Amino acid sequence: QVQLVESGGGLVQAGGSLRLSCAASGRTFGVYNMGWFRQPPGKEREFVAAINWNGGTRYYADSVKGRFTISRDNAKNTVYLQMNSLEPEDTAVYYCAATRRIGPLQSLNYDYWGQGTQVTVSS
Repeated sequence: QVQLVESGGGLVQAGGSLRLSCAASGRTFGVYNMGWFRQPPGKEREFVAAINWNGGTRYYADSVKGRFTISRDNAKNTVYLQMNSLEPEDTAVYYCAATRRIGPLQSLNYDYWGQGTQVTVSS
């Protein structure tokens, strides 16, 4: 089992950047595939990005491709989401998630979730 805690959210102007972090508990972080999701106000949660257990494979939603970068540091039990060129449409609660399941990163069922961190982008 793994527990996840997100941080790094906040208020930023359009065009700005933020880096989200997700710290995981436990000694087996390196076996988990990790994902970032977001839930805009009044909308359903949606996939943002994912990275496999060793960082060798990454996948992005079309809406963030070229602007967001997912990475991980297994020695620090942390996964990151670097968000550049932020747009008001990126405003959402951002969640990280973990799974040991195998399959396409963007469609896996993630088993463990953090509590979320708010990102607000002003125009």
